[in-house]
Amino acid sequence: MRINRGPLTILVTLTLATAFSGVVTVATVTAAFASTCSRSYLPLPDSHCTPGTYNPDVTQSTISKTICVSGWTATVRPPTSYTNTLKVQGITDYGYSDKSLADYEEDHFVPLELGGSPRDPGNLWPEPYSGSKTATTKDGVETKLKNAVCKGQITLSSARSAIRTNWTTAVQVTGIG
Repeated sequence: MRINRGPLTILVTLTLATAFSGVVTVATVTAAFASTCSRSYLPLPDSHCTPGTYNPDVTQSTISKTICVSGWTATVRPPTSYTNTLKVQGITDYGYSDKSLADYEEDHFVPLELGGSPRDPGNLWPEPYSGSKTATTKDGVETKLKNAVCKGQITLSSARSAIRTNWTTAVQVTGIG
């Protein structure tokens, strides 16, 4: 679950009644508390905002029917109408000054290729296309890890753990590259 994603709104309703007049006064007070995510972890997401979550349908015993089937990720990938809404909010939450949606990929921190949760906001974040390690760079790491899992070189669990810990070192940590 994404903990710090978007503003938190609290509604408080007060009801007061007087015994003599029977008058009821209702007041609603709305206070918005902006939650923010830190960019200091880049190229990784802030783990408090985007911890990464798994698709329960993908396990070591189901990989031959899920992630190792060509085209499977297309069957679970959410539409951009869903992810763009999260991307807009995430750009604000992460405090990016560049507000152009085209400059970010609403990325699955644990990729669909490794059985990441498709729609859980705790697995999605606006990953920049700029910098030395970008969304495009991560895509290559995801593919290498998935291929190694499907070839039986590493377990699904070790691939997921490596990518959640630090995707920039995941290939080296798993020993596949």
